[in-house]
Amino acid sequence: MPHFDLIVIGSGPAGRRAAIQASKLGKSVLVVEKGRRVGGVSVHTGTIPSKTLRETVLNLSGWRERGFYGRAYRVKKDIDADDLLKRLHMTLNHEVEVLEHQFSRNAVETLRGTARFLTPQVVEVVCEDDHVIQHTADRFILAVGTSPFRPDTIPFDGRTVVDSDEILNLAYLPRSMVVIGAGVIGVEYATIMSALDVNVTLIEPRDSMLDFVDRELMDEFRHDLRDRGIALRFGSKVDSVNRETNGKLTVQLENGRRVCPDMVLFAAGRMGSTGSLNLDACGLTGDHRGRLKVDPKTFQTDVPHIYAVGDVIGFPSLASTSMEQGRIAACHAFDERPQDPPAFFPYGIYSVPEISTIGLTEQEVEAKKIPYECGVARFRETSRGHIMGLHSGFMKMIFSLETRRLLGVHIVGEGATELIHIGQAVLNLDGTLDYFVENTFNFPTLAEAYKIAALDAWNRMPKTQPSAQSFQELSDKLKTAVG
Repeated sequence: MPHFDLIVIGSGPAGRRAAIQASKLGKSVLVVEKGRRVGGVSVHTGTIPSKTLRETVLNLSGWRERGFYGRAYRVKKDIDADDLLKRLHMTLNHEVEVLEHQFSRNAVETLRGTARFLTPQVVEVVCEDDHVIQHTADRFILAVGTSPFRPDTIPFDGRTVVDSDEILNLAYLPRSMVVIGAGVIGVEYATIMSALDVNVTLIEPRDSMLDFVDRELMDEFRHDLRDRGIALRFGSKVDSVNRETNGKLTVQLENGRRVCPDMVLFAAGRMGSTGSLNLDACGLTGDHRGRLKVDPKTFQTDVPHIYAVGDVIGFPSLASTSMEQGRIAACHAFDERPQDPPAFFPYGIYSVPEISTIGLTEQEVEAKKIPYECGVARFRETSRGHIMGLHSGFMKMIFSLETRRLLGVHIVGEGATELIHIGQAVLNLDGTLDYFVENTFNFPTLAEAYKIAALDAWNRMPKTQPSAQSFQELSDKLKTAVG
């Protein structure tokens, strides 16, 4: 029975980083992946495919140029599903090749098959040809990711009623679509399809969406969606999805309203992919959505030699944070202390337009009773924004009144997920408003919005210098704010 220092189950961002980190520490590592190729959900159905689809849509539709040439402008007049999938497959092949090379040069062994625990130290891997292999290990890291939640009441057929995995195998482009679920995935696909001039209705049973994002930013975002013609149905629960005798779809809401789209995308939640692991055999139990409980600092489960990382442990379910979780877990597993993660990390939502945020929202600052001031900049106020033809785009910065320290940055608009890293650096280095006021930014750039927003806040703030005591008091409040 082959023995390894570490067996990683799953080869997505978390599993990949964990395996390579353990190999760098001189450990023998096996990665078990049940998919056809390494990469996990991130490469094959999640992060990379959806972002590739988004970029393809924006390029072929001429979306970024419509500010100058009108809403009817297109780079390619007739866009079909094949146009979208061609670039997708090229990108995925490249990602898999890079990952396979990383595993090879770091002496990480890989095995294709479905793993299940027999005991806390033994896993059985059922390969594609039903050949069964058993392995033992000193440590295990579970990075199995998630899969779409598929309630029995939704008549999925993989063509006209699809989940967020199946939409990547589009056979045709619909003229109208209903997206059920206004979480990150639902919002991303709703706005991507809208950029193709698909008539989109977004349905969400709650009265709001993306509640972890600053409220003022979401007000701006919703206004942009409505301006584009996306129908937002908040506080509307779906009663049923029916396929009529003529093949047409009908989405019936509990409030009596009906929508008749060409396609339905159900994107209301995901489930931890732990069903095949036989968790009882190793002493673990998942929650009602198959997610695993871990120590938030070490990512150990209740069984000390078994760790869990990535989407399977729940929020924030980001590829970026999953990678760090995998690295931290591997270091802790072999008594190599990793550096503590920063208090704040950026959150990116690849909708159209993008949303990215870091630090405290205005609502969180108010709840912590921290005196503050905000500065706002609109992309149309920048010369670069005019050059790019941007009519929307919004940056909001929050500063402490007592210390002038940056507390949060919130952006919606073109390039938000790239721009956020400037705010990330200043925030995690305890920087203040003075950095933005005193420094020069390249001109013309969208990053100039940082200077505009900072000056907007500076003009409202007292010009006194903060005391050392104020810095310490704010530091204590921020530590409390991030738990």
